[in-house]
Amino acid sequence: MEFFKLYIKQEIATGIVILVVIILRLLIAKIVRRFARVSEIIEHRTNLVIKYFNILIGIIALIVLFVIWGVKPQNIILVVSSIFAVIGVAMFAQWSILSNVTSGIILFFSAPFKIGDFIKIHDKDFPIEAEVEDIRGFHTYLRTKEGELITYPNSLLLQRGISVSKYASENKEFFD
Repeated sequence: MEFFKLYIKQEIATGIVILVVIILRLLIAKIVRRFARVSEIIEHRTNLVIKYFNILIGIIALIVLFVIWGVKPQNIILVVSSIFAVIGVAMFAQWSILSNVTSGIILFFSAPFKIGDFIKIHDKDFPIEAEVEDIRGFHTYLRTKEGELITYPNSLLLQRGISVSKYASENKEFFD
C-alpha cells in the first residue's frame, strides 16, 4: 500500500499515457482505413501502415513512460544509441531497410500506381514494363508480359521515373 501512495503521480501519469496510446491507435487506424477506402487501397497494405504507426506510437509511449518513472533522458539516449549501434553492426543494410519502409509508406499515401496497373520503369540500364501484382512494406511485386515475377525495392520506385497505364502497352523501345 505504501508503494501506491508514494508513486501516485507516476501511476496517474502512466494511466493517462496508456489511455492516450489506446485512443491514438484507434484514431490513426480509423484515419488510415478511411484514407485507404477513399483511395481504393488493398486491406493488407492498410494494415501494414497501421502496424508501422502502432510501432512508432509504442516506442514514443515507452520513452515517455521511462521519463515519467524517473529514468534520466541521458540514459534513454544512451540506450537508444547503443541499440542503433548494435543494429548498425549486425545489419549492414539498415539504411536500405529504413528507406524501403519509408518509401512503402510514401507509396501508400501518394498512391502513384495501384495493384493491377501496368507501369514502365524508366531505368537506363534495366527498363521494366510490368503489371503491379502486389505492394508490400519493403518491395513491390511486378509481373512482366512473359510471366516473370520481379521483386522491386520501394525506394527505387521513388527514385526512378515511372509511366502508369491501366493496360499493357505494345513493345516499344525505350531510349534514355
